[in-house]
Amino acid sequence: FMKNLITLLLLCSVSLNLLQAQKYKGIDKSPLDMIEFPSSNSETDKLMRVLYSRPQLNGRDITKLVPDGKLWRVGANEATELTLYAPMQVDDKTLDVGSYTIYAIPNLDKMTIIINKATHVWGSYSYNESLDVLRIDVPISESIENLEAFSMAFEATGKGVNLHAGWETYRVVVSFTKS
Repeated sequence: FMKNLITLLLLCSVSLNLLQAQKYKGIDKSPLDMIEFPSSNSETDKLMRVLYSRPQLNGRDITKLVPDGKLWRVGANEATELTLYAPMQVDDKTLDVGSYTIYAIPNLDKMTIIINKATHVWGSYSYNESLDVLRIDVPISESIENLEAFSMAFEATGKGVNLHAGWETYRVVVSFTKS
């Protein structure tokens, strides 16, 4: 009887330790999302991909979350990452194949979009301006549709693709053309 009791206690102890060994993180309040262009899963010849986290307003003031004149990581958590699978042109600047980080600085009616060589960067805390590949000002427009979650989407154009970004009623577009 004593041997069985000791064995049972040992098994219970091991089972409790195994159950407590894994401490899983809760669901992220700003979930990671990915968009690709072309977006069809049957299309394997992709031009670009964006990985970004989607913060929610949750009753907060967007002007406090993304204040004018302050560098923003374009989303939440890790800075937004752009991967190009083909050389692309933005304005008059050619971007080579590779991965980049996207930052932005909102200013009243325009937003400065920054494409930077750094990757795997958390937030904008370690932003290094000397790694900027491109800075372009794009107009900020307003929509009647209110987006609770920060969102990004691609749109095909005759010459390439537009990257749309929006949150609350604010919208920006960055145009890419194939080099």
